[in-house]
Amino acid sequence: MLTLALIGLIGGLVTGISPCILPVLPVIFFSGGTQSARSTTPGSGGVAVATKPASRTRPYLVIAGLVVSFSLVTLFGSLLLTVLNLPQDVLRWGGIVVLVLIGIGLIVPRFEQLLEKPFSWIPQRNPDATRGGFTLGLALGAVYVPCAGPVLAAITVAGSTGRIGTETVVLTLTFAVGAAIPLLIFALAGRRVAERVQSFRKRQRGIRITAGVVMIALAFGLVFNLPQLLQRVIPDYTSSLQDKVNNSEQVKRALNLGGLVNDQNKDLDKCSDGAPELESCGTAPDITGIQQWVNSQPLELKSLQGKVVMLDFWAYSCINCQRSIPHVVAWDKAYRDAGLEVIGVHSPEYAFEKEADNVEAAAKNFGITYPVALDNNLGTWTNYRNRYWPAHYLIDAQGTVRHIKFGEGDYKVTEKLIRQLLIDANPETKLPAATELADDTPDNADITRETYLGSTKRVNFAGTEQYTSGDKSFQFPENQATDTFALSGAWKLDTQSITPTGDSGQIKLNYRAKEVRMVLSGKGTVTIQNGDQTKTIQVDGTPNSYQLLATTTIQSGSLTATVGPGVQAFSFTFG
Repeated sequence: MLTLALIGLIGGLVTGISPCILPVLPVIFFSGGTQSARSTTPGSGGVAVATKPASRTRPYLVIAGLVVSFSLVTLFGSLLLTVLNLPQDVLRWGGIVVLVLIGIGLIVPRFEQLLEKPFSWIPQRNPDATRGGFTLGLALGAVYVPCAGPVLAAITVAGSTGRIGTETVVLTLTFAVGAAIPLLIFALAGRRVAERVQSFRKRQRGIRITAGVVMIALAFGLVFNLPQLLQRVIPDYTSSLQDKVNNSEQVKRALNLGGLVNDQNKDLDKCSDGAPELESCGTAPDITGIQQWVNSQPLELKSLQGKVVMLDFWAYSCINCQRSIPHVVAWDKAYRDAGLEVIGVHSPEYAFEKEADNVEAAAKNFGITYPVALDNNLGTWTNYRNRYWPAHYLIDAQGTVRHIKFGEGDYKVTEKLIRQLLIDANPETKLPAATELADDTPDNADITRETYLGSTKRVNFAGTEQYTSGDKSFQFPENQATDTFALSGAWKLDTQSITPTGDSGQIKLNYRAKEVRMVLSGKGTVTIQNGDQTKTIQVDGTPNSYQLLATTTIQSGSLTATVGPGVQAFSFTFG
C-alpha cells in the first residue's frame, strides 16, 4: 500500500509541473493567492498597517476543494451520472458555470452578495476573505483534466468500471495531492508577491476584477477546448520524468500495467498468447475512452452482436504494426461481407501519434478503410490489459473473446480462427479463399532490436558521451559493436527525437536485418551511405517511416545517415 501511495504521489507531482497545469495557474495565482494577501495602508511615520485581516487559509481551501472534487469526480462521477442517466459531461459543465458565476461575483460585488446570501447562516470569522475559496476549488477540480499517464489511466478505468477498492482510493488521493502541491506552492507565491509588491497592496479592487476576468476567460477557454490547444503548442518538458515513472518496474508491478484487473477483463487470462485453437476468455471488455473515430461513427461492441469482431491494437509508426497491417487489411476486405468487423484501436507510442490528422493520413496510406478508434489516453488499451503493439483480439458473435495474439506472426492461425468463427456464426455462409500474403515476420533473435534515438527512450547507443536532453556534441567511437548506433557532430536531443543543430549531423548504425527503416519528420534531406551505395531521402511532413535498405536475406552491415537541418530522427526499425 505504501508503494502504491508513493507511486500516486510521484505521478501527481510530475503532472502538477507539466504543461497541462498551465491553464489553471492564472486562476490559482490571482484568486487563490493574491486575494489572501494582507491589504495595508500607510500609518503614522510611514509604517504600513493592515486595514483588513487577510484570509491566510484561502490558498489551502482552494487546493483542498480541488483535491476533493477531482478525487470524487474521477472515481465516482461517471458511475453517478450513469445511475442518474445523465450525460457524462454534466459535471464539467457544472464546474464551468460555477467558475463564470464566481468570476462575475469578483467583478460585481452586489452579485457576489446575492451568491453568498443562501450561505449567510454559516458562521465565518472572516467572511469577506474566506468565502468562496473551497467552492472555487470544487469547480476547478471538476474541470481540471490532468495529463494522461498509466497512473491516471488506472484510476480512470477503476472508476469507470466500478472496481473501486482501498488501493484505488489511496492511489487517487495521493495522485490528487501530488498534483495539487505545485499549485499550492504557486498560490502561496502569489500571496507573497501581492504582499511585497506595492502596486498589488494598493490595488486590491483591481486584483479582484483581474481575478474575475481570468476566471471567466478560463471558463470560456474550457468551452472551446483552448487548454488542449495550448498543451499541443507547448513542448512537454516533463516527458522524460513521466517516462521514468511510467516505465519503472515498481509502477508496472503495482498497477499491473497494461491494465487493472476489473470485472470486465478478469477472464482474459484464460486465453493464452497465440493459441492454435479457439479458447473462451470471457465477455469482451468495452471500447472506452476514445477521443475520436476515423472511417466510422462511434461504435460499441454491444451493437455488433451477431458479427465476428477483431480488435487490432496498433500505432502507425510502429514497424511491427506496419508489417502486420497488410494482413489485417486483407482480412477486412476478404471477410467483411461474411460478417467480420475489424476495429483498429490506435494506441499511441509517441506524442505525435496522438494527432488525429497524422492517424488519418497513416490510415489512408496503409489502405485502412475499417473503423479506427483513437485511444489517445490508452483507455481501451488498459481495459484490455494490453501490453503490445500490435495485439489482436478475436471476439465471437456472442461477444466472447476467443483468441488473443500479441505481436507479429502466426497469421495463418489467426485467419483460420477468423474463418472458424464466421462459420460458427452463420453455418450457411460461403467464405472466399484464404488470403495468401507472405508472413514477413523476422526472427527477433536474428535482427537488431528497434532502436530509439530520443533521450528518454534511447536504445543501443555506442558512444561514450552523456546521452541526455539538450544540445550536445558527439564523435564516432573508434570501435562500435554490432546492433548499436553512434552520433557525430552537433545535435539537439529531445525526449523522443534528435535534430542536427549545424549544417548536418551523422548517425552510424551497425545492424543485422534484411530491411532497415527510419522514422523521420520535418523538411530536409537524409543521405544514406551503405558501402559503395548512396541514397538520398527527401523528408517532408509529419513523422513517417522511410526505407533505407532492403535485401532478400538477413545480413550484417554498417551504414551512415547524414541528417540535414530541419529533419527530426526518431528511431531505426528492422525487418
